Order: sequence, then structure tokens, then C-alpha cells
Amino acid sequence: MDKVRIGVVGCGGMGQGHIKSIKELPEAELGAVSDVDEETVKKTSRENGVKGFTDYNELINSSLVDAVVIATPHYFHPPVGIAAFEKGLHVLSEKPIAVTVSAVDEFLKAAKKSGKVFAVMYQLRTSPAIRLARKIVKDGRLGEIKRTIMLDPNYRSQAYYSSAGWRGTWKGEGGGVLINQAPHGIDLFMLLGGLPVRVSASVRTRLHKIEVEDEASAVLEYANGAWGYYYTSTCEMPYTQRIEICGDKGKLVYADGILKMYSVNPSISQHNATNQNMWTFPEVKEEPLELQEVESGHKEIMRNFCAAILHGEEVIASGEEGVWSVEFINAVNLSGRLCKPVNIPVNRKEYDNLMDSLIKSSQEKTAVKVQRVTDPRISK
Repeated sequence: MDKVRIGVVGCGGMGQGHIKSIKELPEAELGAVSDVDEETVKKTSRENGVKGFTDYNELINSSLVDAVVIATPHYFHPPVGIAAFEKGLHVLSEKPIAVTVSAVDEFLKAAKKSGKVFAVMYQLRTSPAIRLARKIVKDGRLGEIKRTIMLDPNYRSQAYYSSAGWRGTWKGEGGGVLINQAPHGIDLFMLLGGLPVRVSASVRTRLHKIEVEDEASAVLEYANGAWGYYYTSTCEMPYTQRIEICGDKGKLVYADGILKMYSVNPSISQHNATNQNMWTFPEVKEEPLELQEVESGHKEIMRNFCAAILHGEEVIASGEEGVWSVEFINAVNLSGRLCKPVNIPVNRKEYDNLMDSLIKSSQEKTAVKVQRVTDPRISK
């Protein structure tokens, strides 16, 4: 096999973007498409010269594809992926890989049993700055991590939430900013700072006419005693993103795509233990950083997915690591809804009970102006 035949399940905004990436990659070939909307799948099928299905099971069983890319609403990621794994297909899922950690558990179990490649569309991992930041942390250049912070405010208008009946509802989406806009940032935060063991959070709906949260804030505790802070919303402009990973020997600052590293010599713990002068401090130096010229973005995750299938290339964003963001999202939501600290790993039964109650209270939208428009930023 010199090309991976890919079936795209979900032909809305993100699905159309993935189709474009597949058609531009020499390692990939669009094999088939699927969407619950008959007109959408007919149009997409006709435009791309491939067979279309309104039932994803028919695509999976068609023998037309070696792998599937899942770009459906969140709740459908695990059932589509599990069905694909059971058929012996490889799977690339949009983020998040599931709404609940219990669903992630089943997804991962199916992936492991199949032995097939399981990847997640966490394209921000491919940026040169994040690749270097990850290496710096892995190499221990920061020393033991003592503090983390992430500020990740976004903005979405009411028109966005009113563009589909499932948006901004518990029944259709399983959450708000945490499950929809924030997973990419959360993935980077977990990738660099690690998964905390305890979360104390607040969530609320501040600006929009939606059921779910549009703002979340959390204080974090890590296994080694380090503290952290996290904030996200869809209520703020301009969009900014800031991550700080502070260690005994240095600090990483990633702000709006710019990476900086500061080294501390001697380490803070060593200076504190040996220094005799009340007004001396460790030397702080901004280290020069050289970013590699590498491919990045959605297309790079798709290329890597195909290369992992064809040549065994290491997966940039594996399904196994996709659980990190869902654990964190569930912990923040559970803590915020129950107004109590929550441990990680999240209690599966407790979170499922919370979601069941929220879904039962979910109301069908009455004011919807359906728009299936690709986010123009996805090609960047």
C-alpha cells in the first residue's frame, strides 16, 4: 500500500477542511464520505468523485477505505471510531476524542484490541515552538516543575451558537467552551505541564444564551505539590493564549505563538539552601531558541497519520494521549458543577451521573439559523 484510502465521516465545516488536506497529500486518497444530511453528502460526493453514505456504518463496511477521519459532533466520536476499529480500520478523530472519560476508556480499549493507528487532530502540537517546548521539558532543562498557568480566552458570537441545533446544548455537545474551543489549548497545557491530580474549579454562563458554560476557571494541584491555574472563555477579545511552565531551573513562557525560555543558575532550591546574602538572587538568563522549519497544522497531522500507517512513523498526537484533555475537561466541569474539589483520574460513575442529569434537563433549540461553514482559520 503506497496510499491510505481515507473515509471522512462528517462533511460539515471541519470535514470539508480535512477533505481538502487529504486531496493535497501524496500519502492519502479520499475513498468515501459520510454525513447524516443527505443533501450535504450528495454534494460532497459529487464534488469529490467518491461514493457517499448517510450511514457511517455503510462507509466502514464498504471496503473502500483503510482508515476513517471522524469530524462529527462530539458524542459520535467513540461509536464511529469503535465501529471502525472493529472492522480493522485506522482512526483519526477530531478533538476531543469523547465527551466523557468513560467513553474514552471504551474507545481506547477498542483501539488496543484492533492494533490499528489511533490519532487525534491536535494540530497545534505540530508548531515549531511547541515541538521545541516539549523537548525542553522532556530533557529536564526546567528542573522539577513548581508552577503552571494557562490563560486561553476565546470569543464566539451568539450567531455561532445559533448555527446548529446541537451547539451549546448538553444533549448535542456535552459541554461548552471546555469541550469545544478549549481542548486544543488544554492539550498543549497537559503536554507541557502534565496532568494535575486535583482540581478546584468554577464554571458559569456569562454572556451567551446557551445551556452550557462559556467561562471556566480552575486552581490545580500536581502530584509533586506544584500548583497551577487555568482560565478559558468564549467571552473575550482579542484572542490571547499564554502558558507558563515554571521549574526549579528555569521557566518556559509560550504567549500567542512566541516561545521564550529563561534559565536560572544556580537552581532556586540550591541558591535557597546555600546563599548567605539576603539580597542576592540566582542569575536569570533568556536562552536563545532556534526553531526548526517543519510542516505544521491540520495537514501535518493528516500526513503523520498516513505515515504512521504506511511506515510506522511515531504518531504526533496519539489516542492514548487524547485522554489527558478529556480527564481535565471532565474534572473542571465536575468540580465547577458540584462546587467541590475533584481528583484526577475522574470518578467515571460520578461524571456519568452528572452528564445524565444535565442531558435530561437539556432543551431543544427553537431559534436556529443553520450554517455549516468551515472556519477560515483551519487551513492556517
